Amino acid sequence: MTRRLCAVALLAAIAAPTPARAGLLPVQVSVTPDSGNYRWTYAIVLPTDSQLQSGDYFTIYDFGGMVNGTIQAPSGWTVAVANVGTTPNRVDPADDASLPNLTFTYGGATINTGQTGLGNFWADSTDSLATDSFFTASTHRTSDGKPDSNITETIVPVPTASTPPPSVPEPATMVLALLGVPLLGVTRLIRRKA
Repeated sequence: MTRRLCAVALLAAIAAPTPARAGLLPVQVSVTPDSGNYRWTYAIVLPTDSQLQSGDYFTIYDFGGMVNGTIQAPSGWTVAVANVGTTPNRVDPADDASLPNLTFTYGGATINTGQTGLGNFWADSTDSLATDSFFTASTHRTSDGKPDSNITETIVPVPTASTPPPSVPEPATMVLALLGVPLLGVTRLIRRKA
């Protein structure tokens, strides 16, 4: 009977839902026209099992068509723009080094009050079309205060594709073509005589 109760308790422990552990999350992304550009607004939430300490941050990767001077964040946050990173430990997002990443860093008092909306963060882009990208965050666990990081998908502006210039053949290709044309003529001449 004791073995049976232990087995049932073990199965119940395995099957019991455990709270999902995650840091900051982008719960809503909206795109609105703004003075000839498009404002991309990210509503960010701190989940119940996470706390936000000074120095914690999140990064939105590969923000195409960014308009300089349009990035905004709630009070207590700073922003940095770089083509690579900032990426927390233990996460591996795809990161196009030709597109800017937006990293928002918190500098206020610790927030440790359950699920909390942190406000809207935005930047303007010249583009309104969306593509999938990554969002990473570095926060702290409520249970023990240890650093925690997460990665999730979000959407970002697709950079406007410019029309590539017509390709110019390489010199070696031109030489082969110039040699080939007379050979085609000789081949036709030989076939006519045969």
